[in-house]
Formats: sequence, structure tokens, C-alpha cells
Amino acid sequence: MKEARKPTAVIADDERLMREQIAARLREAWPELEIVGEAVNGREAVALVRARDPDIVFLDIRMPEMDGIEAARALAGEAHVVFVTAYDEYAVNAFEQGAVDYLLKPADPERVAVACQRLRGRLEQKPDPMSDLLAELSARIGGGGTGAREYLRWVQASVGTTLRVIPTTEILFFRAEDKYTRVQTEGFEALIRKPIKELVDELDPDEFWQIHRAILVRVDAVEQVSRDFRGHQVVKVKGRDEKLEVSRSFSHLFRQM
Repeated sequence: MKEARKPTAVIADDERLMREQIAARLREAWPELEIVGEAVNGREAVALVRARDPDIVFLDIRMPEMDGIEAARALAGEAHVVFVTAYDEYAVNAFEQGAVDYLLKPADPERVAVACQRLRGRLEQKPDPMSDLLAELSARIGGGGTGAREYLRWVQASVGTTLRVIPTTEILFFRAEDKYTRVQTEGFEALIRKPIKELVDELDPDEFWQIHRAILVRVDAVEQVSRDFRGHQVVKVKGRDEKLEVSRSFSHLFRQM
């Protein structure tokens, strides 16, 4: 057991604004908790925990290079784990059966307060390696087992200097633009750093179709499909004037045209 001192924590999430939101919620709910480091992926989280020896690590499940489940497995028994996730149902059921806590994105102040209260009581105990729970989570969320696959339901995106948490049901399309991916809704556009190729794996393929290497469109937002003067298919989404080009490799999605 660690010697008596202020409790410490590391936050790992690939989105800076989400790390800042979690840190702010923790300061409100647990002023004594000291954030000793932040990581942007699973590998960095593992290295940081081993270097700083925190009591608690907050791990986003979906991170590049090494996800939160893999990071928790690597850190088994080294720190108390709290998973941060945009996924619910099967994932939450699994969390509630194990000696681990979780936060759903966006981080709700009341839920963070509950998690902090639980963590206070666990600091006197040795961290649980959670081998069985991690195997179950890997199967349910990572798609490696028979559990139902859980898809992304929320996207955290930057609108100016603020963070917006956008339900996927409100998103018309994603479009890669330079170093960012544009998130377009009926009322506004936002930016994320997550590339299209990662979104393809995380979004429900029945809800979003990839129509171009740089474009994902929500199927029920498609108003019409036509052809331009070159004979190429173009998609018009509801409430938008711009046309989204369908590349030849995805033209089979609209075979009627």
C-alpha cells in the first residue's frame, strides 16, 4: 500500500478537450486529488503510470496504438482503474459486475462525484488485476468474442474553443479536411482529429456509409443521389446545398442509379 499522501491520478484520452473536462470534473468532486500526468494513447498511459506511480488511472477505452483495455491489462494491479467510454449497455453491465468504475462521455458531474466517493473507499485496498473482467470487456467492446458489438454513439468535437458532445444521430456526414475531420450537423460544423479510417471501424455500418475515402455519410440523412456532368454519383444530404461525391469503389451502394 502506498504511503499516506495526497491521492494521485493519471488521465488518458486521445482528445485534449475531453482530458480537460474530466480533470475539471475531478477538481470539483475531489479537490484533494492531484492529477500528476495526462496521456494521449494507451502506450503513453502505461509508461506514465509506471513513472508517476499514481493511485488511480482514468483510461479512455478507444485510444490509438494501445486501447484502454490493453493498457489496463498491462497495468494489472498497479493502479485503480476507471474506464471512460462513449459506449453503454453491454459495456456498462460488464463494468458494474467488476471491481472497477466507469464514466460515460460526456462526464456528468454527479456521476463523477459517485465514482470519486467509491474510489476513496478503494484506496485502502490493493488494485484488482481484473483479468476476467478485462477479457469480457475485450470481447464485448473490441468485437473479439460472441458479445454484441457496441458502436460509437457520441462524438466529442471542437467548435471554436468549446467542446461539443454530439450524438451520432445528429451528424449528417464526416469529411476529412487537412489534418482534421469535419463533423457536419444541420446546425453547425465541428472538427475532430480522428481520421476517417478509424471512424469506419467505430461507427455502425448500418447507420453510416463510407462513400469516398474522405467521406462518411449517415444513411438516413441522404436526401437524393444524382449524377454530375461527368457522370459521377453525388449525394445531397438533408438541409445542405453542397454535394458529396461518391467514388467509384463505393458506387455499388447506389446500384439503382
